[in-house]
Amino acid sequence: MPLPSFQIDQSLPRKSAGHSPMKLHNTITQQYQTITAYDDAGVEINAVGYQHSLVVLPELAPVVWPVNSFDALSVEHFAQIDALKPDVVILGTGARQRFVHPRLIAALTARRVGVESMDNQAACRTYNILMAEGRKAALALIFDTPAQP
Repeated sequence: MPLPSFQIDQSLPRKSAGHSPMKLHNTITQQYQTITAYDDAGVEINAVGYQHSLVVLPELAPVVWPVNSFDALSVEHFAQIDALKPDVVILGTGARQRFVHPRLIAALTARRVGVESMDNQAACRTYNILMAEGRKAALALIFDTPAQP
């Protein structure tokens, strides 16, 4: 996966003899899912806001993750992530860090896929770092929402 690149603009006038000023232009492509903002109520991915639980991978559009709360997590929720074949899962457990029971992530563990639990804000930062390194990281964020009848 190519990383964001910068172009050098040498058309600027020289300020002193022997030194050429350099201006950098960020040329980030929107083809990768990047966390551009977050708070306790939601997350912004490539400048699009979301306020529900979701799974994000660098090269796939965000996927709705039908998790209403941390306590509602099930084996099926992690099977949905496993089907995406990530290298590592960054689990955002809401406003505070919580740890899942090992039986919920047994299928991922059997495939040697690590699951790291942290609060949502730390998860967003960690995902962006791993994505920039070219890792196929899955970001799974839980935002508490009322259950649908």
